[in-house]
Amino acid sequence: MAKRDYYEILGVDKNASKAELKKAYRRLAMKYHPDRNPDNKEAEAKFKEAKEAFEILDNSQKRAAYDQFGHAGVQQGGMGGGSGFSSEGAGFGDIFESVFGDMFGERESTGSRAFRGSDLRYDLSLTLEEAVSGTEVKIRIPTHVTCKTCDGTGAKKGTEPEICSTCHGRGQVRVQQGFFSIQQTCPHCRGQGKVIKEHCLDCHGTGRREDTKTLSVKIPAGVDTGDRIRLSGEGEAGVNGGSNGDLYVQINLKKHPIFSRDGANLYCDAPISITTAALGGELEIPTLNGRVSLKIPAGTQSGKVFRLTGKGVKPVRGGLMGDLNCRIMVETPINLTERQKELLQELDESFGNVNASHSPQSKSWLNNVKKFFEDLGG
Repeated sequence: MAKRDYYEILGVDKNASKAELKKAYRRLAMKYHPDRNPDNKEAEAKFKEAKEAFEILDNSQKRAAYDQFGHAGVQQGGMGGGSGFSSEGAGFGDIFESVFGDMFGERESTGSRAFRGSDLRYDLSLTLEEAVSGTEVKIRIPTHVTCKTCDGTGAKKGTEPEICSTCHGRGQVRVQQGFFSIQQTCPHCRGQGKVIKEHCLDCHGTGRREDTKTLSVKIPAGVDTGDRIRLSGEGEAGVNGGSNGDLYVQINLKKHPIFSRDGANLYCDAPISITTAALGGELEIPTLNGRVSLKIPAGTQSGKVFRLTGKGVKPVRGGLMGDLNCRIMVETPINLTERQKELLQELDESFGNVNASHSPQSKSWLNNVKKFFEDLGG
C-alpha cells in the first residue's frame, strides 16, 4: 500500500516552519500515544505514522530529499521504510524529548547553573527644591554580596566544590517512567552539578553573605514622584557566577509648605485682605528662583488664578519650562475690635441693597435662587 504524504499526515503545508511541524506532531502524539490508547492498533499505527513523518521533515537534509524525490529519496538508511516505534536508542524516547522537553522543564546542563541576582528597590524622598535643581545623595543598601572568603563557591577556604557523583555534573538525571524518558533535577546536588563537602564558615555554603553598601546617586534636575533611576549591577549578587541584579531608586517628593506640583507646573495659594481685594495692590510671591511682585487689580475675587509664565519646573525628559499658578484667597478678618465691627457695619449699610455694581456674584446668585423657587411653584 502506498505511503501517505508526510505533510498530509501532520496536517501542514510544504512551507511549514520547524515550529509548525513540532506543534503539529505534538498534537498528534498526545492524541494517539499508546499509553492513552491501550490495545488500540489503529491509534498505534497513526502514532508511528506521525512519528516517521516528523523524523523526516524535522531533518533539513532528509526534508530536502523528500521534497525532491518523495518517499524514494529517504528510504535509504532505514528512515523512509518506517523505522518503527521504539522506546530505546534513537526511537520514540529521544524524539519525544526533543518535542515535549520544554513541557517537562528539561534542559541540558553542563555544570553548576548560574542565577542572576535579584533586583532591589530603594525609596528615596526628596524635597521639591532638590528634585527641581538636581542633587547627589548617598544611600545605604542592605543586600547580599559575593562572599570574599570563598569567592562565591560556598566551599571552605582551600577546598573546591566536587562534581556530583549522581548526575556527573549535569545537574539533571534521566528517569524512565513507562514509555517516557524524562529528565529531572538531580536530587543529590539539586541541579547545581556540584556538591560542597565542607562549607565556607562565613557564608555557610551559600556563596553570598549579607552586607550593607553605601552608594552615591546622582539625581537629575526635574525628577518627579514615580520616576525611577536604574543603577546597573548594584542589586544582589548572582549565584554560581551569575550576574548581579540592578538597583532601582524610586523617587518620592516630600510635601512642600507652599507649593504643590503637577508635572511641570507649580501651584500655590496666596491669601490677601479684603481691602487689597477691593482696592487692589501688590503682592510679593515666592518662586523657586526668588521673589516676584504680583499686581492685584481692584475688585479681585477669591479663587482668581494668576499665571506666572516660566516660573515652574523644567521636566527631566525635556520640554518647556512649566508655569506657577497662584490662586488668590480673600481672607476674612477675625478677632475684630468693637470699633472695627462698627466700621464694617457702616460700610455694609453704605452699600444698601445687594446690587450688581458692588456685589455682581451675589446679585447673580440671588436672581438664580429666586428663579429656582418660582419654577418649583409652577
